[in-house]
Amino acid sequence: MKYMLLINADGIDEQGGAAGCEPADWMAYDKQVRDAGILVASESLADLVTATRVRVAADGTRTVTDGPFAESREVLGGFYVIDVPDLDAALDWAARCPGSRDGSIVVRPVADFG
Repeated sequence: MKYMLLINADGIDEQGGAAGCEPADWMAYDKQVRDAGILVASESLADLVTATRVRVAADGTRTVTDGPFAESREVLGGFYVIDVPDLDAALDWAARCPGSRDGSIVVRPVADFG
């Protein structure tokens, strides 16, 4: 079953990276996920200031604004989609993710409409 691991950083450093995680930590985790043969997709998101929000009102009026104006300290930094047998396995991989150290990993099953 496919699960999305949404990586939320509690804070970012001066370079925009997740506090407490070194690039080597991410490279090692990425290799582990690839070597395990469970990786479906993964991406890091660009800096939060590059984001754009779109809303469409009931009358069809479109509003486009710069960036999400987060109401929390967490910043969505990236994701993995993995294909593992069950939720327990997904939770195990989430706990191993470097982003879980100073942030959080939200684990959500990917809906299967097929």
